[in-house]
Amino acid sequence: MGKAYIVGAGPGDPELLTIKALKCIQQADVILYDRLVNPVLLNETKHDCEIIYCGKQPSCHTLQQEEINQLLVDYTKQGKNVVRLKGGDPFVFGRGAEEVEMLVRNDLPFEVVPGITSGIAAPAYAGIPITHRELGSSFAVVTGHRSSGKPIDIDWKGLASAVDTLAIYMGISNISYISGELMKHGKREDTPVAVIQQGTTANQRTVTGTLATIHKIVEEKGIKNPAMIVIGDVVTFREKIKQVKSEKDLLLKEEYELV
Repeated sequence: MGKAYIVGAGPGDPELLTIKALKCIQQADVILYDRLVNPVLLNETKHDCEIIYCGKQPSCHTLQQEEINQLLVDYTKQGKNVVRLKGGDPFVFGRGAEEVEMLVRNDLPFEVVPGITSGIAAPAYAGIPITHRELGSSFAVVTGHRSSGKPIDIDWKGLASAVDTLAIYMGISNISYISGELMKHGKREDTPVAVIQQGTTANQRTVTGTLATIHKIVEEKGIKNPAMIVIGDVVTFREKIKQVKSEKDLLLKEEYELV
């Protein structure tokens, strides 16, 4: 009997892959990989590794989740080392728990290999700390999309008052609704917001605004999925870094001219 590995591939930058995840990829007989996995990682596979794309986009799924679950079971029963390679962390909105449950029901050996999630990594690459001693001591990760449409079953009232920083996954299509719900439940209209598209990759783009303005900025700038929304005062740290950097650059220039 083989073994299944539910592996987090990290947020996009291949250098953010963990050592353990790399070993799993290198030893795999079969890899089932998602849309947000950096394809560069597949260069690490054995020459005879079977590679199967399982990518999902809104309203366009290459394979349904039930089919993916069954492939995991079938290949593991065949005695193969199977890697289910998922963007970010498999247990952060990655449906990894459903896959583990299927393996357990079939009495198959498995291991979960955590990955760096984009809710922490993308803000960091944009100069935004997810926590800060003065700007935000708590944060929550939230899904901004549900298969049924708008995430109406999320406790926006509680999130608006109980948490300093929100990292919202898959929320671009609902960003106007999300902003409105938070403001309706007491979040300041001028609360800083950043939206980071394709975080940690060479194509990363970041726009900033407030709860009242961010939906218009996202539309004007053409920001698309995949993107991470960060809401909270920690967003202001990005501008602080940029300001300090500019001041240092100016100082160095003045010193150069004086010399």
